[in-house]
Amino acid sequence: MKKFQCLYEGTAKDGSQTLLNEIYTELYITESENGGINNEHEVRQIETQSRRAATDDTPIKCNDIFRPLPGQDKPIRTVLTKGVAGIGKTVSVQKFIVDWAEGKANQDVQFIFPLPFRELNLMKDKKLSLLDLLKVLFTEAKGMQICSDEYKVFFIFDGLDECRLSLDFQSNVRLCEVSESATLDVLVTNLMKGNLLPSALIWITSRPAAADLIPSECVDWVTEVRGFNDPQKEEYFRKRISDQSLAYRIITHLKSSRSLYIMCHIPVFCWISATVLEGMLWKSWKGKIPKTVTQMYTYFLILQTNIKHEKDYEKKAEDEDMIFKLGKLAFQQLVKGNLIFYEEDLRECSINVTEASVYSGLCTQIFREEFGLYLGKVFCFVHLSIQEHLAALYAHISFTDYINVFDQNTEQNILSKVLNWMKSNSLFGLHQKAVDEALQSKNGHLDLFLRFLLGLSLESNQTLLQELLTQTASCSYNKEETVQYIKQKIRENPSPERSINLFHCLNELDDDSLVQEIQDYLRSGKISQAKLTSSQWSALVFVLLTSEQRLEEFDLKKFIGGQNTADEVLEKLLPVIKESRSAKLCRCGVTGKGCTALASALTSNPSHLKELNLSGNKLQDAGVKLVSDALKNPHCNLESLWLSDCGVTEEGCAALASALSSNPSYLNFLDLSGNKLKDMGMNLISAVLEDPQCNLKTLWLIDCGITDKGCAVLASALRSNPSNLRELNLSGNKLRASGVNLLSNGLEDPHCNLEILWLIDCGVTYKGCAALASALRSNLSHLRHLNLSGNKLQNKGVEMLSAGLKEPKCELETLW
Repeated sequence: MKKFQCLYEGTAKDGSQTLLNEIYTELYITESENGGINNEHEVRQIETQSRRAATDDTPIKCNDIFRPLPGQDKPIRTVLTKGVAGIGKTVSVQKFIVDWAEGKANQDVQFIFPLPFRELNLMKDKKLSLLDLLKVLFTEAKGMQICSDEYKVFFIFDGLDECRLSLDFQSNVRLCEVSESATLDVLVTNLMKGNLLPSALIWITSRPAAADLIPSECVDWVTEVRGFNDPQKEEYFRKRISDQSLAYRIITHLKSSRSLYIMCHIPVFCWISATVLEGMLWKSWKGKIPKTVTQMYTYFLILQTNIKHEKDYEKKAEDEDMIFKLGKLAFQQLVKGNLIFYEEDLRECSINVTEASVYSGLCTQIFREEFGLYLGKVFCFVHLSIQEHLAALYAHISFTDYINVFDQNTEQNILSKVLNWMKSNSLFGLHQKAVDEALQSKNGHLDLFLRFLLGLSLESNQTLLQELLTQTASCSYNKEETVQYIKQKIRENPSPERSINLFHCLNELDDDSLVQEIQDYLRSGKISQAKLTSSQWSALVFVLLTSEQRLEEFDLKKFIGGQNTADEVLEKLLPVIKESRSAKLCRCGVTGKGCTALASALTSNPSHLKELNLSGNKLQDAGVKLVSDALKNPHCNLESLWLSDCGVTEEGCAALASALSSNPSYLNFLDLSGNKLKDMGMNLISAVLEDPQCNLKTLWLIDCGITDKGCAVLASALRSNPSNLRELNLSGNKLRASGVNLLSNGLEDPHCNLEILWLIDCGVTYKGCAALASALRSNLSHLRHLNLSGNKLQNKGVEMLSAGLKEPKCELETLW
């Protein structure tokens, strides 16, 4: 309780601790996929997550992290929880521990051992047993028999992304005894693999980029902390700020800037915003209120240095020296991809460790004295975005001192250095180089850094910097040069998705001309008639992806017309389709070329598409094969697919049948109406319904040229165990009495779970009604709805059905 009951926002030394349970706001945690690295920058992932509807996934409370969801029977030993920096992973761990310590949850657990990687790193060269490790870190553990079956033990490995152990799961020796000594790397991997203490529970937290360090076979369940959804953002500010009218004003201001409100998805950013805006709005601030991310972080930096002055006033020149050194550290570690660093990292930047420890709000010291051993000191910035802001500040002020951080190379001769400096002897030169570097980054790790760097160049922000850095030299700068260069890169970039950060950069430079053009088109309803340039297509993607409205349904017809073909629009707006839950593309002229783009959307990681309507497009078998191949991808989450009137034949059916039996296959609704599948196609689809991997519940095959011959395999599928099919529509096919007889026999089978059967205009006469009546009388029939419209049953057929309806065992509710 003493260790975890307080929540420290910022640093543990600035006195801003609050009881966790007083301020804790439930985070949005969901089930996630394991495997596959998401190469988007974390802020980009936040923008994606902030639009994802809460209805897409079942939220999980942090105390239930080891409880399987409904339908999951396998016991859970190891959970991996992913989440971007500052999203609330560590706070979730803290809440779990506090509720356990207070006796509120998980009382079946006797011991919890929190083992943050940032502290384990300090012991990476030691050789010791698991028992020795626990005795070193937890003096209370001496004499405990944790290997006994009577105790339930729980290990928490927080911050896998901060791990500096090798974690070699393949080559490390097998270790089974808790008293056997080994390197820390071997101890950790054997504990996670279940060789050591196989009955112990393991919880690992990590940023997404490092999640693949743990092999999938060592993880039973993967969850994801998605931070705050919109209602949780507001709840945070109402809890954090006691003055509710002030909280309302802060929320209103943040909503007025889409870029700021998106960032509020991160709890740490909510804290930064509350820290900055609370003082401004409470004191009726006469200056400018931050409207961009750069302004918010710059005000935050000023605020933190003012706090330092109040506690330990020193000369401002030392402030400037420290900011420059911390900026250099931030830049160097950002390039290396490090979020935490140790004393040797600080020494490389000439930072005095003692001085860094007291520099409140910028560098956090993690020193767990209560563990009973002086392990050493670990440092990190409060959040990755603060590190990126300081790195950008370092690059900006380095330039004014004639150092271009992107051109530093100790092997260059003096003449080469002079030429490089002359080539970029303007702030525009630095920006040009930074834009190029950011675009070349595979994982976008310089995206937010670039936003900050460009934002700092604005005259208004440079004026702000004067409060921090009085000796900063001024430099000639024409903002329009940078704006035009960014627009040129947007034109040249073939991927609108890759250009999204460039639009954020334009926003930081206070230029929204491209965005305004697109918004005017959208407001006028003339977007489908406009012949958009490549820049405007990119702007359209940006506007749609940053809209306040959730991307529930993408309707292609809104954008095609004039000179915009369906395939072109699909290709240009692919990032929007990837983020949509439903894509309505029916009767739009989509061809096989468009299916290639759709396949990319269906297999993206993660893929959000649940519903896809392609009806009325002449895809032919080639297009259907592309879609079918995408359905086999483990990242594909499609649940409903409409392919009516798409020119599909039995060849396309074979591809679909293969996809339906893939593992996992989430497809539960398929419409193939209006395609000439004939009996052979019917046989292919029916055969796969018997596969236990097939989860199809609804199958529409209206007017597909199926006869009674195609019903034999279908009837067999209805009798399969398990049979998942609940609704079958065979209307418009000439099944006749013999086909209906076969289906009716299937309905009487105990394994058949069919509830809805459509047989409109199927050539059924009174001769087929006898078998249907028999099925209705069966106590095994689940049939609830039956449609026999358009068939010549005559009075005799109706009398037969009526006799079946009289039976007490008949469960039919609706009859057409």
